[in-house]
Amino acid sequence: MRDQNCQTIADMTASAAMITGVLGSVGRAAAAMVAIDREFSTRRYDAAILLDSPMLNFPIALRARMRAIPVLYYIAPQLWAWGAYRLHKLRARIDKLAVVLPFEEQFFRHGGIDATFVGHPLFDALHDAKPNPHRVAEIKSAGHPIVAILPGSRKHVISEVLTGQLEVARAVRERFPNVHIGVSVADTGVRDIIASRLDETRIPATLYQKENADLLTAADLTLVASGTATLEVAYYGSPMIVMYNGSRLMYHLVGRWMIQIDHLSLVNILADRSLVPEFMPYYTTTHPIARAAIDLLARPDALAEMRRDLADTIAPINKRGASARTARLLDGMINSA
Repeated sequence: MRDQNCQTIADMTASAAMITGVLGSVGRAAAAMVAIDREFSTRRYDAAILLDSPMLNFPIALRARMRAIPVLYYIAPQLWAWGAYRLHKLRARIDKLAVVLPFEEQFFRHGGIDATFVGHPLFDALHDAKPNPHRVAEIKSAGHPIVAILPGSRKHVISEVLTGQLEVARAVRERFPNVHIGVSVADTGVRDIIASRLDETRIPATLYQKENADLLTAADLTLVASGTATLEVAYYGSPMIVMYNGSRLMYHLVGRWMIQIDHLSLVNILADRSLVPEFMPYYTTTHPIARAAIDLLARPDALAEMRRDLADTIAPINKRGASARTARLLDGMINSA
C-alpha cells in the first residue's frame, strides 16, 4: 500500500498474532487507535476499508460509523470459528463485507450482513509466481525425499514453530538419510534468525529465499506454520503437515472456550475434514508429528491422494481477481453513498 503512495498512520503487521497471542498486541493497538482517532477528526474520508483483524477494526468501524463514513470490510473476521455472538456488532458497524472463503458468504448473510464472496487475493500473486522447471529439477536432484519447511514470515511465529519443525526434520533424516531439507526464507529480515537456528541445531538444510514456487513444487512433504501459507502449499500441490505452537496456558484459559470449529488449519476448514495432519494450537512434543511425517513419506500412494484432495479443495478459490472485485464493490458503495 505504501508503494501506491498510501500514508502510514500506524503499522500493526509486524506484530500480528493468532488466537490467544493477540493479547500481547493490546498496547500497540491502543496507541494505533489514538492516532486513527486523530486522523478521523482532522480529515474527511469517503470510505473506510477494514482488513481482517477484528481487534483493531471493530473499534475503527465504530468511529467511522459515528462520522458517517461508509465501511467496507475486506477479508472477514473469522467469527464462524470463534465469535458468532459478535455478528450483531459487525452488522451494526459496516456497510459491506467482502469475504475470501466460499462458505463465508452464506454464514454472514444468514447473520444479516451484506456479504459477497470475492475470492482470495493470494491467488493473484500465486498465478504470477510460476515455478522454474530447471530450478525444480535442481532441487529434486539434491536428495530424496524433499522436505520443505515454511516457518512463516513473522519473527514470533518463527520462534514458536521453527524449532519443532527442525526436530521433525531431524527424525525424518534418521529414517531417510538421503533427505534434502529446504527451509523457506520469506525475506532478508528473518534470514539471520532462521540461519542462526539452523546453526544451533546443526541440521543440514538449504535456505531458499523467495523461491517457494520452486521449493514447494519439488517437495514431497512440507512442514508449514499455520495460516495463509497452507493455501500456498496446497496451490503448488505439496502434501503438508500444519504446525503451530502457541501458549498452552492461554489456550486452556481463553482459546478453548472461544474456538467453535473442529479444525484450525485453513485447508482442513475448507475441506471440512482432516485432509492434512494438523498439530495446533500447541503441542508438547514433536514425536507424533515426526511419526506422521515419516508415515506419509513412506507411502507414496498417501502422498498422491493428498495432492489430489488438496487440488480439489482449493479449486473453488483458485482464481484471479479478488482485489479487483473488491475494488468494484468499494466503487459502487462510494457512488451510492
